[in-house]
Amino acid sequence: MTTSSKRRWRLFQFLADFLADRFVLPSKRLLVAVLLGTPIAIVGFLLEIGYSTFFLYNGLLLIASILDWVTIPKRRDLSIRRILPEQTDIGQSFSIELVLENRSGQSVSYSIVDDLPLSFEEAGPVTGVMEQPFTNIRFETRGKERGEFVFRWLYMRWHGKLGLWYRQSRFSCEQTIKVYPDLSAVRGYLASLQESLIVDGKKIMRRAKAGTEFHAIRDYVPDDDPRMINWSASARSRRLMTNQYRPEHGKVITILIDCGRLMGVELDNQTRLDRSLESALTLAAVALRQGDQVALLAYSHEIKTYIPPGRGLRHLHTLLEATYNLTSDFVEADPAKALEFLNRQQKRRSLVVLFSDMENYLVEDQLSNYLWRMRRSHLLLLLSLADPLLHDWSHIDTSNSSLAFTKAVAQRFQLDRRAFQQKMIGAGIQVLDVPADQLTLTVINTYLDIKSREAL
Repeated sequence: MTTSSKRRWRLFQFLADFLADRFVLPSKRLLVAVLLGTPIAIVGFLLEIGYSTFFLYNGLLLIASILDWVTIPKRRDLSIRRILPEQTDIGQSFSIELVLENRSGQSVSYSIVDDLPLSFEEAGPVTGVMEQPFTNIRFETRGKERGEFVFRWLYMRWHGKLGLWYRQSRFSCEQTIKVYPDLSAVRGYLASLQESLIVDGKKIMRRAKAGTEFHAIRDYVPDDDPRMINWSASARSRRLMTNQYRPEHGKVITILIDCGRLMGVELDNQTRLDRSLESALTLAAVALRQGDQVALLAYSHEIKTYIPPGRGLRHLHTLLEATYNLTSDFVEADPAKALEFLNRQQKRRSLVVLFSDMENYLVEDQLSNYLWRMRRSHLLLLLSLADPLLHDWSHIDTSNSSLAFTKAVAQRFQLDRRAFQQKMIGAGIQVLDVPADQLTLTVINTYLDIKSREAL
């Protein structure tokens, strides 16, 4: 069994703690003062008073340094407290507030650097002067990756009245923050009272008004089906009334999210997993708002998380908490294992929406057998993000033999993807290979179309 290098090398641990927590270093002002001593000494030697000038200047500088060193506020006289939100969305700026307490009784010039996690945008040093016992300062940053991150140390440098020496120290302030996926589309839908759904600035299909489940009785309008007239209600109110029906509520939507190696590929500064997760949560919000139940299963080579079906917008928070820190694994995904697990857990008929990559569909030999077996008891929808590089290669100009070979291979891959789509459609399984910026729009439109056709 190995031990930590810091435990083996106590001298290294002492030096690291000393430099980070108790180190004193010269300021630029002191370095300039030392350099100014050189021309003063040269002039003194020309005037034959060189030694006296040299010792006088450096003696005064030494006395000033000692006085400044003594007057630097001690670490115990200063304290820092960080205030940051409990959660934020990926890519969204947020403010961090630092509360500085100065118990030294004198003004203190400071420079503070927050030990931000690597995936956060650097904010740079924060400088200022503490003249009051309490000082509040703010700076902004943003997270570039999802997950839970820890903020540990705050590093501060400060100097005394003369400003010849800096004292450097670190303050422990451990806090955590959760970085959620981009939920702007979800919040936009939940805040909308319109009869159409706006996703990424695009208006998609209206909510279906037809169905088999009785919803309400309302006044008859000329476009209504005369067969839906409620004659009893019309007789009581002495005007024509009609029954209003809607698609059945309480259906089960099961979302499967692939977290394998291929889902870690970046598309426009976002991974395929990030894109899929944002679309999946938007679909969950729409389905829950429609009165359906939503279950979620995340997998790679093993089952990572499973959330049983639930209803209501509170269930959306449960889904979010279970998936906000999902990461892609450096292994090949096993969709057959996920479908087998789902087949044991979900006995009720449901709409199974699988977010994965087309390459996984093509190379997994046993996947087709599982899909064909599950289509008898579930309605399947397979989603994949189209590869923009593959599209570009299939349309390049063949100016030489190398480019011609590249174009031929790219077109062959595209034909394989289309052949798989046709094969699955022939078996009653819908497969959609769409660009990343149209994924959310496509999956919600498909879900609403299935609801309107009462296909589930």
